[in-house]
Amino acid sequence: MHADPERWGIARGYHDIAGRWHETPRATAEAFLSVMGADGGSPPGLGDENPVWVVRRGERVRAEGPFELRTEDGAVLRGEGDLPPDLPLGYHDIHRPALGRTVRLIVSPGRCHLPEDLREWGLAVQLYATRSRESWGMGDLADLRRLGRWARGKGAGLVLLNPLHAPLPGVPVEPSPYYPGSRVFRNPLYLRIAEVPGARDLGADLAALDARGRALGAERRIDRDAVCALKSSALEALWALCREGIGPEMEGYEEAEGEALRDYATFCALSEVHGRPWTRWPAELRHPRGPAVARFAAERADRVRFHRWVQWLMDRQLAAAGREVPLVQDLAIGADSAGADAWIWQDAYASGVRVGAPPDEFNTQGQDWGLPPFDPWRLRLQLFEPFVRTVRAGLRHAGGLRFDHVMGLFRLFWIPPGGSARDGAYVRYPARELLDILALESERAGAWVVGEDLGTVEDGVREELQARGVLSYRLMWFEPQPPRTWPRQVLAAVTTHDLPTVAGLWNGSDLRAQEELGLHPNAEGTRQLRARLRDWTGVPDDAPEGEVVEAAHHLLASAPSMLVTATLDDALHVEERPNVPGTTTEWPNWSIALPIPLEEIETDPRVEGVMGALRAGRG
Repeated sequence: MHADPERWGIARGYHDIAGRWHETPRATAEAFLSVMGADGGSPPGLGDENPVWVVRRGERVRAEGPFELRTEDGAVLRGEGDLPPDLPLGYHDIHRPALGRTVRLIVSPGRCHLPEDLREWGLAVQLYATRSRESWGMGDLADLRRLGRWARGKGAGLVLLNPLHAPLPGVPVEPSPYYPGSRVFRNPLYLRIAEVPGARDLGADLAALDARGRALGAERRIDRDAVCALKSSALEALWALCREGIGPEMEGYEEAEGEALRDYATFCALSEVHGRPWTRWPAELRHPRGPAVARFAAERADRVRFHRWVQWLMDRQLAAAGREVPLVQDLAIGADSAGADAWIWQDAYASGVRVGAPPDEFNTQGQDWGLPPFDPWRLRLQLFEPFVRTVRAGLRHAGGLRFDHVMGLFRLFWIPPGGSARDGAYVRYPARELLDILALESERAGAWVVGEDLGTVEDGVREELQARGVLSYRLMWFEPQPPRTWPRQVLAAVTTHDLPTVAGLWNGSDLRAQEELGLHPNAEGTRQLRARLRDWTGVPDDAPEGEVVEAAHHLLASAPSMLVTATLDDALHVEERPNVPGTTTEWPNWSIALPIPLEEIETDPRVEGVMGALRAGRG
């Protein structure tokens, strides 16, 4: 081995959840070095070759010689030696004539936006499951707008969403919002077709589609492929009607999104012709900067613009929902290697590697999430642009951002090509620089950040996140002490999408479902969790589910935490959880609608009971 693995960020080993040390296998380190292109020596982009400087506002920065600095707003400053100490926040460029190179300068506040007096409660919703009588088989952005207006009227200060990321184009539609094709662009299945400009002009054709779409709500299991077929038909018809009349609003959106939007729309058009995955396309189409791709985009300019138009519609409807209540968007940890992000920014990814989690006592084989990670060195050579665009998209039209598996800003567990999670090892990331970029985007958006820090967390990570103004994520199911003892800089909740609901835990249906699925659940641990819930809330052992749900949220509301949320599933006493890890076809993951429509949720006494508990505790 000619290159030093640790110098390339490959950890020598790790301590598991029980404190045992696991050495990184030599073969794994060699595989990672090969993926990174290490041929001996140092990683790229260090020292004088560093193409991007990430600094704090007011920090002394020395250019070592004459420089010309072009700020983000176009101003030009010339000097020598130290850069001006009062540089504005943002993304600037420094040209250094002596070296004949230009460096990207990112100036950050160093800390995320976080109001000192933040103290709110809200709802956590799986939007696809939150259907109204007007939506087509799954909840959409008009439903979100209505939900937000209603929740705000009840005193809620936020609505926490599942990721709205775009899946791969076409069918079958991937149900998991955490396995997207793009984290920068959004899923058009969330569009409300009736609110697309020109929809009324479709007349009887829209009425027929609307009837078929609403009929999909008769089944509780969501059929995304059917939704996709109907909405695609409607959008095709609407584009034919209104393509000539699109005005400056869309043009402004296109200009702001720039090259990334053009690449994404081109990817969608290419996928319609050549299918999936893009790695099987003709070789000349496998990179967005290839001349064949440019010719394709020119020849099919109308089709490419159609996909840009669809994303503009999504942005427009999301903005309308965000005006009703602060939305907290959810940013998945990665994107599908067959998707648009992996095609657009392929030079920043570690090809063939997947992200996961090491084995532990609950999952002896470890976890393979199937998502490719950024290569930390290639990401730097890309000036961190893919990360910037991803974070910025998550904060758009949002009051906050939940950053899934935030520990990945420090290190990620990589699984080598052809290996399993048992062969994996941790790879370190430039956490200081990534957190500075996150802080800059958070400050610009005026939105706070929640770091999903559940599970095994490396020493020092939570302390660093707290210093950066990132809220921790605490769940009643995981915490050994009751909510009143929890920290302040926290988003507090009872459960999350892949853990038991209160009703499912209390009546035993969640445990029975796991046993029937052959998952070998920790039955004793589940019984202890139920007993702890009983003891903390003070409810009798035979209390009805509704009483327990309301008592749990009264207890949650006592937390001194800045934010608390309740899931709509819990508020409606739903027994099934949205996702059961370890299952694929055995359970309808991410495809179970709430049992009643939004119109009935708004007047349901169970929901009012939970909201009242949170409202009283916060007040």
